[in-house]
Amino acid sequence: MIFGKIKTRVLWLDGRIGHTTYLMFFLTFVNFIIISFNFLIEDEAMLHDIIPSMWIFAIIFIVAYIPISILIGRWHRYTQLSAEYVILHEENPILANMIRTLLDVQTGVATKEEIDEFRKTMTDIENNKS
Repeated sequence: MIFGKIKTRVLWLDGRIGHTTYLMFFLTFVNFIIISFNFLIEDEAMLHDIIPSMWIFAIIFIVAYIPISILIGRWHRYTQLSAEYVILHEENPILANMIRTLLDVQTGVATKEEIDEFRKTMTDIENNKS
């Protein structure tokens, strides 16, 4: 029964990641380009003479945006991501359960059933059956 709930949660997580990372990113990116063109270029006669088409504006914007976003992403990966992983591991109940079981095995507190359950969980994780 618990594995059915986990599979449902995995599908829910996959849907949310696909939605936020890919679909909504694309839609908000296009929306931002359209709004920026309308407010910055279309109403300003001098800028509209330089950049007469939204397609030209979009190309210029994307050419500038991609390197800037790569630099910011690299900065985030090298500075912020390590802190996020530390916090994530501190709040991970599976990791805490694994460490507690290992300590119980080392100190002789764990029962054979707990050890077997731990071994089954590790096998399921290794076989990607979460």
